[in-house]
Amino acid sequence: MVKTGTVSTNKKARHLYNLEDPIEAGIALNGDEVKSLRMGRADLKDAYVEVKNGEVFLIEASIASYAMSRLGSRERRRRKLLLHKPQIRKLEGKLLQGGYTCVPLEIYFNEKGIAKVKIAIAHGKRLFEHKDRIIEREGDREVSRLMKQKVI
Repeated sequence: MVKTGTVSTNKKARHLYNLEDPIEAGIALNGDEVKSLRMGRADLKDAYVEVKNGEVFLIEASIASYAMSRLGSRERRRRKLLLHKPQIRKLEGKLLQGGYTCVPLEIYFNEKGIAKVKIAIAHGKRLFEHKDRIIEREGDREVSRLMKQKVI
C-alpha cells in the first residue's frame, strides 16, 4: 500500500516526446479510486490531457476499480485536473500553437498523502531523434565501461 511516492509512471511518454514545462496538478477522484491508487492499480499508458472551456481533464487514464467498493467507478473515465487559472491559460496557449500535446508523466502521493499528477507539454520526436538518442546512450555506456576497467 502506497502512503507517499510514485504510483504509476508513463515511460512511453518520455520515449516518444520531447518534454517541456512539467506541472504538478491535483486530481479529482472518488473515494474508491483513491484506495485503488494506494494499492498501486493505475496505468497511464494511453493517457493524455485535454483543455476544454477553461478546465483541464485527464483522459484515458486507467485506475482499476476497488474490489471492496459498493459503488465501483468506471476504470477509464474523464477526471478533472486541478490547476490555477494562469497555469491553465499557459497550457492552453501552448496547445493552441500546434504541434504540441500535453501528457501525464506520473501519478503519485505527495508528503501530505494527496494524489497528484505530473503533466508536461510535449511535442513528438522524429525517427532520427530516437536513433540519435540510442547511439548517444550506447556511447555513454561504452565510455563508462572503459573508465571502470582503467580505474580498477
